[in-house]
Amino acid sequence: MEKVLILLVSSANTVWFEKLLSVVLVYTTAQNSLEKRNIMQRKLYHKLLDWKTRGAKKPLMLIGARQVGKTYLVREFCEREFDDYIEVNLFERTDIVELFKENLTTQQKVSRLQLFIGKPIDFSKTVLFFDEIQESEELISTLKHFAESDTAYRVICAGSLLGVKINRFKGSFPVGQIEKLQLYPMDFEEFLLAGREAGLVAEIRICFDGNKAISSPLHQLCLERYRSYLCTGGMPAAIVDFLDKDRDILRFDASILTDIRTDYLSDMTRYINTPYESTRIETIYASLPAQLGNKSKKFQYSRVKEGAKSREYYSALDWLTSSQMVFRCSQDTLSQKPLCGYEREGLYKIFLNDVDIVKNGLGILFSDIMLDRELSYKGVIAENYVATQLVASGHQLFYWFSGNEAEIDFLIERPEGVVPIEVKAGDHKRSASLVSYSRVYEPPYAIRMTTRNFGYANSIKSVPLYAAFCITKEN
Repeated sequence: MEKVLILLVSSANTVWFEKLLSVVLVYTTAQNSLEKRNIMQRKLYHKLLDWKTRGAKKPLMLIGARQVGKTYLVREFCEREFDDYIEVNLFERTDIVELFKENLTTQQKVSRLQLFIGKPIDFSKTVLFFDEIQESEELISTLKHFAESDTAYRVICAGSLLGVKINRFKGSFPVGQIEKLQLYPMDFEEFLLAGREAGLVAEIRICFDGNKAISSPLHQLCLERYRSYLCTGGMPAAIVDFLDKDRDILRFDASILTDIRTDYLSDMTRYINTPYESTRIETIYASLPAQLGNKSKKFQYSRVKEGAKSREYYSALDWLTSSQMVFRCSQDTLSQKPLCGYEREGLYKIFLNDVDIVKNGLGILFSDIMLDRELSYKGVIAENYVATQLVASGHQLFYWFSGNEAEIDFLIERPEGVVPIEVKAGDHKRSASLVSYSRVYEPPYAIRMTTRNFGYANSIKSVPLYAAFCITKEN
């Protein structure tokens, strides 16, 4: 931290530096308290705190793909914020799954649950954490009764394929009786915070907000960190290993990423409608890295398998989007709020939920990324990276395509209007597509994302790729 501040003081005026220092202090104060317990910071934590502050009356459901850190986050939250918590993993506790199938009242089920657990539960001090809750539709249905009960139950549940289960729910889903939160792989900001670089995060945010160029040494450092993130991706286990190896990518255990992909593939046999669906899910998933480079700028079923039809593979693609293994980016026709009201039906791009999966799927080496070599799919990796950062910031993904004339990689909704975003992997200055788009739609401003420094000219906001996490829905 001290080294970063020394670099800044030499060039900063007093008012600007005081503003930066206040941001740094906020980050470091929060981070230092977490470092004492070696906690991986997640930005969703404040939403868990908000749930607690509002009384924790409705059960909280945490949805996310496998290995994004759901269980870790809930455990840390419960340990820090409550006197006690009881964790029940329904993969392991089939007896409790069977309990909730019985024709009993909620109170009777809770009484028997205490017998299964082996101790009484003081619900005024204790949180019930049901992990892998997708294993029990009956328990999901019971969440409604937890919410309506006079007893102040505090219930948190999570599951790796919960999105799929919800979409294919056969029973009575407790609509309006639960609070749902989405957890994604760690974004680049969380990657920096995990590496104890809160000062760097603060500097990036200050420069983003003020369109002020970051110092050249820090810009190069941020680009180095960005390339490291492209290698590790956002899965917590991978990031922890990389940091434990002192950020030496040559020592990084790449088998962690292979194991995650293997787990993803094994999940594709679960909660399916027919035996053939799992094969189709895997076939689509395998085709996606190459599909991102389509000149047509859309997902094509014909690229999945020769002769493939949408009616045969649509449910398989729906399974993947529901699982949050992939994100859908819809083509927009009018570029007005709300963007979801002007989608072109059947035209969309599909991005993978973690940029490392794209890199591995294309067979790109760590050295290709770290040495910034010219690659045919370099732009594809950068675009998928930005997609994951926008999703983590709460954006729904849209893009604009005008035949062979122009393409805008992303459209986002901001308070001031619809803002176009162009993504380039290298040091680009020209933005022909942004100019073409702006001539027609007159956006409040446009964003060009490259490896260039921050800046603002001709209504185009220059944002380095490493600052994608700054593009939120609010500020």
